[in-house]
Amino acid sequence: MATATDAAAARFKSIKSLPVDYRFMGSSGEKSANSLVSVSIPENGNMDRVVDDDSPYGQGSSFLLNDRPSVDDDNDDDVNPSVSAQGSVLGSWGNKKWGDTASYVAKKLQSWFQTSDGNWELAKILSITGSESLISFSEEKVLKVSSDSLLPANPEILDGVDDLMQLSYLNEPSVLYNLQYRYDRDMIYSKAGPVLVAINPFKKIPLYGSDYIEAYKRKSIDNPHVYAIADTAIREMIRDEVNQSIVISGESGAGKTETAKIAMQYLAALGGGSGIEYEILKTNPILEAFGNAKTSRNNNSSRFGKLIEIHFSETGKISGAKIQTFLLEKSRVVQCTDGERSYHSFYQLCAGAPPSLREKLNLKSASEYKYLQQSTCYSINGVDDAEEFRVVVEALDAVHVSKENQENAFAMLAAVLWLGNVTFCIVDNENHVEPIIDDALLNVAKLIGCEADDLKLALSTRKMKVGNDIIVQKLTLAQAIDTRDALAKSIYSCLFDWLVEQINKSLAVGKRRTGRSISILDIYGFESFDVNSFEQFCINYANERLQQHFNRHLFKLEQEEYIQDGIDWAKVEFEDNQDCLNLFEKKPLGLMTLLDEESTFPNGTDMTFATKLKQHLKTNSCFRGERGKAFTVHHYAGEVTYDTSGFLEKNRDLLHLDSIQLLSSCTCELPQAFASNMLSLSEKTVPGPLHKSGGADSQKLSVVTKFKGQLFQLMQRLESTTPHFIRCIKPNNSQSPGIYHQGLVLQQLRCCGVLEVVRISRSGFPTRMSHQKFARRYGFLLLEHVASQDPLSVSVAILHQFDILPEMYQIGYTKLFFRTGQIGKLEDTRNRTLNGILRVQSCFRGHKARQYMKELKRGIFNLQAFARGEKTRKEFAILVHRHRAAVHIQKHIKAKISKKRFEDVHGATITLQAVIRGWLVRRCSGDIALLQFGSGKGNGSDEVLVKSSYLAELQRRILKAEAGLREKEEENDILHQRLQQYENRWSEYELKMKSMEEVWQKQMRSLQSSLSIAKKSLSYDDSERNSDASINTANDETNPGWDAATNGRRNGVENVRPMSAGLSVISRLAEEFEQRSQVFGDDAKFLVEVKSGQVEANLNPDHELRRLKQMFEGWKKDYTARLRETKVILNKLGHEDGDGEKGKKKWWGRLNSSRVN
Repeated sequence: MATATDAAAARFKSIKSLPVDYRFMGSSGEKSANSLVSVSIPENGNMDRVVDDDSPYGQGSSFLLNDRPSVDDDNDDDVNPSVSAQGSVLGSWGNKKWGDTASYVAKKLQSWFQTSDGNWELAKILSITGSESLISFSEEKVLKVSSDSLLPANPEILDGVDDLMQLSYLNEPSVLYNLQYRYDRDMIYSKAGPVLVAINPFKKIPLYGSDYIEAYKRKSIDNPHVYAIADTAIREMIRDEVNQSIVISGESGAGKTETAKIAMQYLAALGGGSGIEYEILKTNPILEAFGNAKTSRNNNSSRFGKLIEIHFSETGKISGAKIQTFLLEKSRVVQCTDGERSYHSFYQLCAGAPPSLREKLNLKSASEYKYLQQSTCYSINGVDDAEEFRVVVEALDAVHVSKENQENAFAMLAAVLWLGNVTFCIVDNENHVEPIIDDALLNVAKLIGCEADDLKLALSTRKMKVGNDIIVQKLTLAQAIDTRDALAKSIYSCLFDWLVEQINKSLAVGKRRTGRSISILDIYGFESFDVNSFEQFCINYANERLQQHFNRHLFKLEQEEYIQDGIDWAKVEFEDNQDCLNLFEKKPLGLMTLLDEESTFPNGTDMTFATKLKQHLKTNSCFRGERGKAFTVHHYAGEVTYDTSGFLEKNRDLLHLDSIQLLSSCTCELPQAFASNMLSLSEKTVPGPLHKSGGADSQKLSVVTKFKGQLFQLMQRLESTTPHFIRCIKPNNSQSPGIYHQGLVLQQLRCCGVLEVVRISRSGFPTRMSHQKFARRYGFLLLEHVASQDPLSVSVAILHQFDILPEMYQIGYTKLFFRTGQIGKLEDTRNRTLNGILRVQSCFRGHKARQYMKELKRGIFNLQAFARGEKTRKEFAILVHRHRAAVHIQKHIKAKISKKRFEDVHGATITLQAVIRGWLVRRCSGDIALLQFGSGKGNGSDEVLVKSSYLAELQRRILKAEAGLREKEEENDILHQRLQQYENRWSEYELKMKSMEEVWQKQMRSLQSSLSIAKKSLSYDDSERNSDASINTANDETNPGWDAATNGRRNGVENVRPMSAGLSVISRLAEEFEQRSQVFGDDAKFLVEVKSGQVEANLNPDHELRRLKQMFEGWKKDYTARLRETKVILNKLGHEDGDGEKGKKKWWGRLNSSRVN
């Protein structure tokens, strides 16, 4: 038994991937072989319970777990696999490249068994006989197999874990099963350490939208997702101030384009607000329409690579973007395999162009164009090309491409389609051809804006310069077709570049650029078809370079950093593709160098190129020559056989000067711009003879040289960023949902090195931080005297204070290295401490804010009190004014009522007097008549005489009364006229007083002029009153004997005195105003001179100026009050004069009425 134990121990010690903390328990001197191996399993939250008997962790297990009771089984002496302290698998299985492949044989345990078709199935071990095991799997099948061919299966509790690092047994079938388990439940995203694995579901799944964006933004969901990768990128960009990149890779049809759009959607949602994020999202329909096509593997395959660089402001908001494209597949414009389509833009234009545009471009259906007739596929299931065209037009509007430019772009598309319909006819015995002038040729000439004859000449002839002479050479049919196709490809390629340029202008950052950016790389995946040509050659080279970048960051740099920092580390082997890159790039005998060299020879052919490759590269381990024109390259993803047919022509990508001159002579702007760009490219020089001699070509840079330069620039940009990797997996080739082909998925997983990534991440130290940064970030959590020491001491003190286990970290020369999850504990403590600090600060700031608020409230209350007092005073003044107005109105109304009542009584009295007087007159008249009648009879003559004397006296009195009445009527008329004059003058005086008060309120200096005018007016009134008084006196002397006349004269004289008193008061006010104005003016002038320094005085000019202002305001208020009192007094005097005149008028009116009666 001891011998078996030693042998097993020797077997496990031979495994190269054993971690340093792996230890063997048991030796030849121990009693039990069941204690052969001791292993520790990470605390991942999913291994906290004991599983059943069929689990590797059941009672039948013969290995021990830390913190878990060991159970011995006397009937089981077999050796079981062991796991490192980080959960990594200990061992390699057989000849497999990766996987948990330790010898695994035990009774009643789940195992993985590979069937004859290459798929893995879950089997149960029934019995063991020597090196063979009896297993049962699906449909109760029983089979005896070699124990070495079985791989351990994970317990059911680990089914569907979202991170492959959590798997106890990391082998191919376990990874495949875990991904399939999640895929069947629409959980298409899984983590492989720092890499996100995304499996294309080929259907819409409810994992996207604003709700999910908000959830990942708030960190309420931590499941693997593209949103999580984008969120990590933008947070690290803001936190570390380092540019980020999201590298999306995978083969065609794996969902790279959709994944890039999802990442852009999240970044736009988090960094939105400026409006430019809408334009960035709208670039996707444009680029997909002009750069994507349907292939045999993908309905929306990107036939170009793109790097979208999104710039952010200091606040984390999107400030602009820039798009860079790589290697558009131009050959698809003129060549299309059956079952595939050309670029979407052609079909969308034919299906969705409005009638006006269709008539202008003379468009037909897609099936009528020869470039599109090469494939019978004109539509895609579930895709409406007309609706997609509307979306593209809307996107062009969003990125500010004018309607005119849009029509010009669509005209270029139509011109390319019509170029394919141009046909040729042979014109001589040497097989020279000329284009047939038909609708196709005329439409092309019209659309690009040239003459039909010029186009015909450019397609059928070629100008060559020999010495100083120019020779025109006619073209054969094959040469003419190549020329036509080259023109079509160049127009489309230039149109695509022009659209990208217009988009970049719309998304330009300008002065808002801060240097912070997140780049999203969506580039074609690894391709291997039955026939692989020049395009696959370039695409696979780009993927080799990207794989190298992936290896550098996740394998090479990781392990090199461990070694440089002196970390105790068990190196993990991975497949490096540097040999394959050397095959492509090595000088002078690399694939690209030989291709460029052969392209420069005029007589070079595809066959000579293939022969040269076989001669120079036959000793390279990554190269194998094949029969004919073929050769095979051993890529990191597998072997690919390339057919060199068309390699040289595609690499040269010739467009002759005749075609460029044709475009430059066009009247349309776009062809002219295309020609200008091509001519500028032709002026660039390249080391070495990389262009065809004779001057017929337009481009000195070969395609592979340009592409290699672009790729190196891309790699330099990515190397300067913090990368985030997303590996897209295609589950089946039929593009159908719910189908999971293990072989296809396994091949892609091997290509992208998923298992190696998990191995390094799980057994390594994914989190690292420099001593300085660690001390600076967490040093404040320690005591002050510790925090003042050097960074290394502070870092060690932090680790000891928080009880981080020694096996969970290592201290390097310059950095601290942590295992997964350890830095999270420190971050939680730091966040709690900072939250406490912020809470204290918030309480203190709240206290200060409340104090400030109270003071502000007191100030506001005082201000409100003053404002309300001022408002109340104004309202009271208005109320007083209204009260006075009401009293004035009441006085006039009461006066009118009393006047009417007096007039009624006066009229009644006059009427009564008239009646009585008439009665008396009639009675007297009757006595007279009686006396006259009695005298005729001779009765007493004495009595008749008495009666006659009485009558004579009465007549005399009547005559006197009539004379006095006439005098009084004349005097009444005069007084009435004077009364009217006084009323007019009083009205004028009131108007003058009102204007004088308004002028006082607006401008104090205008009061002097108003008072002088009032003084002159009152002087004039006084003179008139004196003259009127003298006239009244004369009249009274002329007409004595009537009491009313005497009273009128006395009243006229007395009215002069109040008016003179009012004039004297106003004169005094005017004099006071002049004096006060002079005093205040002199004082203010003196203070201004003191303040300006012109006069020296021992006083505070600001304080004295405020005191002077207060004195002025007090005097102004008192002066205004006295002026108003003077106005009221004068107003009362005026009313009294009016009442006296009106009394006179009514008295004389009464006299006149008596006279009339």
